[in-house]
Amino acid sequence: MKRVDDFEKRREHLKDLTEEQLEARFWELAEKIVDPMVDLAKNHTSPSIERSVVIRMGFSSIEAKGIVEGVMNRGLMGKGAGNVIYRLAKENNMEIRETGLKLLDGELWDQAVEIFKGGEK
Repeated sequence: MKRVDDFEKRREHLKDLTEEQLEARFWELAEKIVDPMVDLAKNHTSPSIERSVVIRMGFSSIEAKGIVEGVMNRGLMGKGAGNVIYRLAKENNMEIRETGLKLLDGELWDQAVEIFKGGEK
């Protein structure tokens, strides 16, 4: 089977573009392709993903499980467990690990809820 060469026909709408315009068009189309994946990653998570993030922040799997459960119980899952730990650490001028351990001890949860459900992002 011979392939019909229709390159000239398919490139008709691009032939008058400059190199800069072609590059801009390329990046525009690349963003269109990637945007749904970025949106999916940004707006959808799971307990296993959040545990993985917390483990990579230096917590054991058992610690991560407890922190993620606390995040889920307070309706903060959409904010991300790692983000909850990070923001609390930043707000309280604490180390990440210290903050996570305080969460495991039942501390700082009210502040977490206030930060994330109080209108701040």
